[in-house]
Amino acid sequence: MQFNIIMKIAFLHYHMKPGGVTTVIKQQIEAIKKNCEVLVISGEPVDSSFPADTIHVPGTGYDKPGEKTPEPDVVANAVVDAILSKWSEGCDILHVHNPTLAKNKNFLKILKKIQASPKKPEKKFKLFLQIHDFAEDGRPQSYFFDPYLKNCHYGVINSRDYSILLKVGLKEEGLHKIFNTVTPLTIKDEDKIPDNRVLYPVRAIRRKNIGETILLSLFFKAGDKLAITLPPNSEADIGSYESWKEFCAKQNLGVLFEAGLKNDFIELVQSSKSIITTSITEGFGFSFLEAWTAKKFLWGRKLPDICRDFEEKGILLNHLYKKLLVPVEWIGKEEFFVIWKSTIIKNCRLFKYNIDNEKIKKHFSAITKNNVMDFGLLDEGFQKKVILRLLTEKKDIETLKKINPFLSQPGHGPEMEKLISNNMNQVLKNYNKKRYRQKLLDVYFKIKTYPVSHSIDKTALLDEFLNLNKFSLLKWREYAGT
Repeated sequence: MQFNIIMKIAFLHYHMKPGGVTTVIKQQIEAIKKNCEVLVISGEPVDSSFPADTIHVPGTGYDKPGEKTPEPDVVANAVVDAILSKWSEGCDILHVHNPTLAKNKNFLKILKKIQASPKKPEKKFKLFLQIHDFAEDGRPQSYFFDPYLKNCHYGVINSRDYSILLKVGLKEEGLHKIFNTVTPLTIKDEDKIPDNRVLYPVRAIRRKNIGETILLSLFFKAGDKLAITLPPNSEADIGSYESWKEFCAKQNLGVLFEAGLKNDFIELVQSSKSIITTSITEGFGFSFLEAWTAKKFLWGRKLPDICRDFEEKGILLNHLYKKLLVPVEWIGKEEFFVIWKSTIIKNCRLFKYNIDNEKIKKHFSAITKNNVMDFGLLDEGFQKKVILRLLTEKKDIETLKKINPFLSQPGHGPEMEKLISNNMNQVLKNYNKKRYRQKLLDVYFKIKTYPVSHSIDKTALLDEFLNLNKFSLLKWREYAGT
């Protein structure tokens, strides 16, 4: 669809600090700037180098302990005033990012006030709510008990979330997939011979499953070393991260932490033998795409509900494993069950969600079937038990290889050069800026043109994300120390 009409798009987010959502907003601005006028509204002051007009509206940012929060109607009016200060007739669409995370306890109320257009009742504001992360997905501390906004358009970044939201009440005409664009990793010197480094290019938060990467390093080819690029930022992840650093130092594992703080990122990628991922959860899944653009082999854990989108575009990921199974006896089945069950019950209480004890038992039997379970369901303490066992008992290394044949040749696959070439070409073809621009403009046109009447059933949404077959202590349990 071609667009000759200039649309007026306002973006709203809690902040514009460096990070995933801010990067996406910048990419969206870059994609549409020739076809749209743009305004960015932020809850925090924005750096002057930001690539668009910006207005700081206090009260739309994260809650700050000890500070009084403005009333929702006051903040809503300030957002509307900001928009009217740029466009006297208002904007065509207010594009809001991650509105369902309760980082600001009044945010939904603010959006509902804006939706009602208190300052300009003759022109209803069309809201587009793009969800990157769900509070229902292991973030009870960021959960809204208020209903989510109804009768507005929603956007998601993968087909899993699209299917879920259709199941819980949204309609196809008001729900849109916006897959992110991928910026290619441009290699500076293609003739440079890689070092013996396997790189995990990640900020090492708990959900990235650092322990599994360390376990895999025990199966590396002699001389190969694991490097992890960045430490976490959040307090919730720092304790776990520091414990892994101490563990690796004590066991003389030779893992290089914080490689990205000491080296240029592109040069790190270029000089690495391969790229690894062991994450147990992703939103869009950049980690499954970016490595190929640098002509690097990616291996490790596959997330089928995320990777499905990529495989439908011709990206080959069958060489990735779905689970890394370990004998239940290595971790202590009863001890694990007690902690796993109590973590489920605690989180359900935080969500005010009822769960049946028999359902917990049934799912525990399923995840421990054949007396093995997925390493990714364990937290740091249990993971360290397994790794220590492998370090002291050579026969257990062989046991794990029999259970997980891919451990016999980790980081290798058939016809690797052909695989890399295919995947690089498919990523560049399907996730480029041109396609991203067209998709955004198509979605904006639909939002501007077609009103929608629908709502989200929040209990049903919790049902979808509280999946006990994938209930990992890394995601759902606070770090308990080891």
